[in-house]
Amino acid sequence: MDRNTITGLVLIGLILTVFSIINRPTEEDIQKRQDELAKKEQVKIDSKNVPTQDTLNQDTLTSNPNVIEEVNSEAVLDSAVVIKAPIVKESVIIKETDKFIVHFTNIGGQIQALYLKEYKSYNDYKANKNNALCLFKKGDQNTSFIFYDGDTRVNTAKWDFEFDNSKAKEISFSYNYNEGKVVQTYTLKNDSYNIDYKVEFVKLDNISKDNIQMKWKTSFLQTEKLLSEQRRVSTICYNEKEEGFDYLSETSDDDSDIENDITWIAYKQSYFSSIIQPKQAFNKNKSKMTVRTYDEGHRLENTHIKDFESVLSLNLDQNSNNTVSFKWFFGPNDYEVLERANPEYTEILNFGWGLFRWINIYAVQPIFNFLLSIGLSIGIAILILTLIIKTLLMPVQWKMFVSSVKMKILKPKTEAINEKYPNKEDAMKKQMDMMNLYKESGASPLSGCLPMLIQMPILLAVFRFFPASFELRQQSFLWADDLSSFDSILDLGFNIPLYGDHVSLFTLLMAGTTLAYTFMNSGNMQQPTQPGMPNMKVLMYIFPVMMIFFFNNYSSGLSYYYFISTLCSILIMFLIKKFFVDEEKLKLKMEAKVDSSKNGKQKKKSRFQEKLEEMQRKQQEALKNRKK
Repeated sequence: MDRNTITGLVLIGLILTVFSIINRPTEEDIQKRQDELAKKEQVKIDSKNVPTQDTLNQDTLTSNPNVIEEVNSEAVLDSAVVIKAPIVKESVIIKETDKFIVHFTNIGGQIQALYLKEYKSYNDYKANKNNALCLFKKGDQNTSFIFYDGDTRVNTAKWDFEFDNSKAKEISFSYNYNEGKVVQTYTLKNDSYNIDYKVEFVKLDNISKDNIQMKWKTSFLQTEKLLSEQRRVSTICYNEKEEGFDYLSETSDDDSDIENDITWIAYKQSYFSSIIQPKQAFNKNKSKMTVRTYDEGHRLENTHIKDFESVLSLNLDQNSNNTVSFKWFFGPNDYEVLERANPEYTEILNFGWGLFRWINIYAVQPIFNFLLSIGLSIGIAILILTLIIKTLLMPVQWKMFVSSVKMKILKPKTEAINEKYPNKEDAMKKQMDMMNLYKESGASPLSGCLPMLIQMPILLAVFRFFPASFELRQQSFLWADDLSSFDSILDLGFNIPLYGDHVSLFTLLMAGTTLAYTFMNSGNMQQPTQPGMPNMKVLMYIFPVMMIFFFNNYSSGLSYYYFISTLCSILIMFLIKKFFVDEEKLKLKMEAKVDSSKNGKQKKKSRFQEKLEEMQRKQQEALKNRKK
């Protein structure tokens, strides 16, 4: 080792020694460091006792700013501060009336679960169990109030409310907030599906009262035989103060920003609903409604119907004494029950619109309810209702049959006219001859269409009535165990697209009678005379086949009605043809009328016929000018 190397090492050693002496900690620094190490060691011990997200029950947390809802061990160590989350003990208070059983919880001071005592789910009905129908259970219903305290957004959903359960049909929840409190009071009563609900915001002067919102979310449990059918008719209905009744889509996800104040809002499924009606209409400002179906693989896909959610702004002003009041309806979609609660609620029943709804409410439903009130079984009541409707429509069917027979008699003559004028240029002449033939014989193609137009509103009204009729729910008849849903004589064990996984006998009978009725009338159907026009015979034979696919999952009560109705039509048609209308006599009568018209005085032409002749004359002149 040379001199230069030794000198370098000595210098490096001196530098390190001097640096160590300069940076040596004082006694004060050493003590401080020891204190920090001791504190960290204590943190590690305490953090083992802090509940993690896996062990912390979210239903027992409050929104107190001193409560940690999620604990992260790394964050605790970094901050070196531990705030233990007090686990709130949940109390479930059960109230009961003759109509339902209600579970209340102190967490949020809200309704947790609700059971309707007079009804059963389909599964309990099949198993002959007497369990009350559960409309929603713990975790399916959430109600809270959202407001701002300065810049802080406050939600009452997880507040630990104190409660007063001293009254048999009333429960009150209160929570002290700052110098005031929030009080929620629920009042139940017998012989009613309503719960009176009152919320008081006491001495909360710092909160913004013009922007308090109610958040209401519900996920209904499946209660009927076919979950997909329940989903198909479930949605949110509401009544706007200015525009009236409206609803979101039944068949797909939908949402809506409310454009007018809302007087009530209903979460409606196939046969039961939850409806809330505020004393003062919900404010349209920042209010919104949403209905969502479940994606494939969702945890609620096979047990629940849909998610319903609303954020509703309260009309809380100084004159209301900082109090909002509601009526909360939980009950069946029965017309009479809804009408007693509020006549406007009956709008949620899908009886059709306009004329169809009027027919159902003022004709079909009163007759049907009367038949049930005199003690008839549901199947016999539908049978008699069908006979009454068909009897009222018999003159219409008579008119249709006579018209079809007349058109059948005139068929050779109409075909002769078509052969006489094969060219398009002669269309006006052909039309004139056709009109003269119909006029002289007393027949008209429209005379068969008009009676059908009279029948159509009743057919469409009944199509809406039976699936929406609560009276059919869990009522059996013959092989059908529940007329409100499909009947099945064979469960396939696999699903056929557009058809289903079962065979409905009422649907097959309905399609069979429709096919037979079509065959009986096929001889009277006119073939299209214009090229490109569809063959009506082919279409009429395809229709019964389509019905098998369309009605297989529908209400068996509806299929049963159509089966009986078509069977009656076949019988009426047979009787008319056999005993009342003689085609040969009718043919002679029409020929005599034609002869009388030709030999008699020329009748005055109608204005339509005069216009048609004028159009024909102009057409002929135009053709002559072209040839020149």
